[in-house]
Order: sequence, then C-alpha cells, then structure tokens
Amino acid sequence: MKTYNDLAELTAEQDRQAFVLAAIAEHKGSELFRIARRAELYYRHENPTIMRAQKLLYDYMGRAVPDIYSANNKIPCRYYFYFVTQLVQFLMGNGVSFGDDSTKARLGGASFDIAIQDLATKAQNGGVAFGFWNADHLEAFGVAGIDEPSFIPLYDETTGMLRAGIRYWQIDSAKPMRCTLYEEDGFTEYMQDEESKELVIQQPKRGYVQIVETSEVGGENVISDRNYPGFPIIPFYNINKQSELLGGQEVIDAYDLMASTMINNIDDGNVIYWILKNCGDMDDIDDAKFIEQIRRTHVAHPGDGDGEVDAHTVEAPFAANEAALSRLRTQLFDDFMALDVKEIAGGAATATQIKAAYEPLNAKANKFEQQATAFILQLLKLLGIDDAPTYTRAVIVNKSEEIQTVLQAAQYLSDEYVTSKILEVNGDIDKLEEIQAQKSAGEMARFDLGAGEDEEV
Repeated sequence: MKTYNDLAELTAEQDRQAFVLAAIAEHKGSELFRIARRAELYYRHENPTIMRAQKLLYDYMGRAVPDIYSANNKIPCRYYFYFVTQLVQFLMGNGVSFGDDSTKARLGGASFDIAIQDLATKAQNGGVAFGFWNADHLEAFGVAGIDEPSFIPLYDETTGMLRAGIRYWQIDSAKPMRCTLYEEDGFTEYMQDEESKELVIQQPKRGYVQIVETSEVGGENVISDRNYPGFPIIPFYNINKQSELLGGQEVIDAYDLMASTMINNIDDGNVIYWILKNCGDMDDIDDAKFIEQIRRTHVAHPGDGDGEVDAHTVEAPFAANEAALSRLRTQLFDDFMALDVKEIAGGAATATQIKAAYEPLNAKANKFEQQATAFILQLLKLLGIDDAPTYTRAVIVNKSEEIQTVLQAAQYLSDEYVTSKILEVNGDIDKLEEIQAQKSAGEMARFDLGAGEDEEV
C-alpha cells in the first residue's frame, strides 16, 4: 500500500511520476477499489453476481455444459439504490443548516447541499469518499468512479492523516489517462503519453488559490498563489468505515435470484410437454416435424394404429416463490435498517406508529450523522469558520396529530417556536421569516388601532 511517506521520500520528478503510475495500478487491484466498484454497480441497478450466473446441464459423463434451452431471465432489483438514497435524503434532503446564515453562503449555498449529498452517497458505496474544497465550492471524489474519476488516498504512516492523494481518469482504454497529484503545498496535473505510457506534466505544481489580475494590455497575470492552512481534501467515512453493500449483498443476490427464478419458471411453464404413446418408430426428426405441425396447424397426427397424444404442462411453484420473496424483502429492510413505507401506508397511521416505523432508520441516521458532522467540522476549521451543522430530517407525519400536540403545549412555549413547528409539519419552514414578519405587522396594526380608539374615548 502506497503512503504519503513513500511519496515524501522522492525528490526527482521522474521518480514521482513513476510513483503515481504504480499507485494507480495498485489501487485498481486493491480491496477498497474492488468493493467500491461492485457497490457502484449495485447502485446503478446492475447486479454483477446474477449477470454472470449461467445455467448448466450435465451430460451422462457428468460434464457441465451451458443450458441454452430453458429460460434465463436476469432481474436485478433496485433495493440497494433505494436504501442508500433513503438514508441520504432522510438526513440531508432538507439541506444542511448553520447557526450563522453567512456560513452557508460561504460554503456555496445550494451547491454545497448538492455536493454533500453526492459525497454521502459515494461514502456509502465505497466506505469512504473525499471532499475537495476547490477555492469557493465543494467537490465530491469517489474511490472507484464509473464514468468519472477515481481518487487514491495517501495517508501518513505516523499520524494516519490524509496528506496527499491522486485522482485519475481515462475515458477509454484507447485514450490517454489523465491524473492529478494533490499535495499540501499544491497540485500537479499529468497526462500519460500514448506511446511511451509515461506521464508528462500538463501543468506544473501550483497553489490551490490563485488571484489573477486581468487587463486589456497585459491579459491575465497571476499576482498571488497560495494554499490552505491544511490539506483541502477531507475524508468522509461511512458507518464503520465500510461499504454499505457489505453484509447485505448476499440477501440482495438471493432476492434477485429468486425473482429471476420465479419468472423463468413461469416462462418455462408455458411450454407444453407432449407424450406420444405407441409411436416408438418416431425419431428426433419426426419429433421436430410433429412439433412444427402442432404450432402451424394445431392438429396432431401421432401415427397409424393405436397412437395417442397427451398434452401436459408443469405448474410453476408460484406461491412458494412469492412467500420466499416476501421473506427476503422483509430481511432486506431489517438488515439495512430502512423505512418500509408499506408498514404505515395502510389506513391513518398514528404518530406513535409512524415513529416506531422510523426508529431503525433514525438509529442508523444518528450514526451516519456523526460522520457527516465530523467531515463538515473539519471543513469549517480549514476555512476558519466557527460554526456547526444542523439537520432537519425528512419524515412522514400525521399532520393533524402533530399540530394538535404543539397547540396543546403552546401556552408553555414561545410564539416563534409554535409557529416554526407548525410550519415544519406542513413543510413550509422556509417561510418562517415571512410569516413572523406578517404576524408582527398585524400585531402592530392592532396596537395602533387600539391606541386610536383610546384617544377617541
């Protein structure tokens, strides 16, 4: 495993370029890359396990040969995508908030919410993802991107801190590879030469922040080139620092296999099996002609004499397969600690029932929130911002019951709190300032009206 210390020992540029190529080759064969790439495929609804599955037949010698006769439909489910997306949107779907309104603006506003959600998704797939603060906005780096670059972390052997990294991408195997080496004192961009396969510097090392002066006469001129007080790439870990796919892949595979088997059984069950009696003189060619005639004319001529034809069908074990699918689905939701909306979809669920259904997802979100907050706090420290993030979780509620509960306690609460809670239940929390201003204006109008009446009396 390549580390920051290995890189720091190299002084010659040629050695550094060789190190980058060796690190990329090692990364592609690592367990981190392998698991993250597999999780990315499941996230894109491509189950590589069942896609590689091949039905086999065995001849009289016991040799396995591909089964090209029976149905072989392969149906991957979307549950993994659903579970990953549900957790991210549950925690961050309403955006990340801060105590100081200026903090969100300094982080890029709405673009920060998009980037942090992308980062959280990549972290669940790969076990870790990396957020790069690029001058005025956040970018999300994954460790095994599909159709996008991959990032290789280089940790310090002594402290375990991330102190360098390599991001590489290649559109096609026939196209040159590009990569960027990120270090604490700047970054260097390379491109692989198509003939020699060695790296060539596309842009020498420069600082992460440049101030450029532009004039009509001199054009652009770099007047300042500086770096951050720390490394601007920060790890965002998933729970237990492992991919969300680990421990759940086997159940997903079983579900996909069972769903595919059920469809294949139904498909195969549509074939009618013909039993021909007293037709021993018929060979394989005669059998083929018989089937062809049945399909063409729907009339059977089994032969002369006492020949008989019986049609038989085999019923697919639909009920057993359906029960197995239902059991596997329940296990998927239990294992991934996800919210099953079917539990609260029927009838008018009470607030207690809804909260009970959310409890597994809440517990999981609490652990994931710790990782998200650790990342954001480190980013704020890098930028010299003294603040902390808060989250408004996206939940389904019994609105009338929730509002009634708030109103019953209104006499013990401030007017602003009651208003904010009711707006939150109705999904209008973004209108809090507007509503408060309207209420204040209304109270002032009533006060003025009352004062006028007193004067007349």
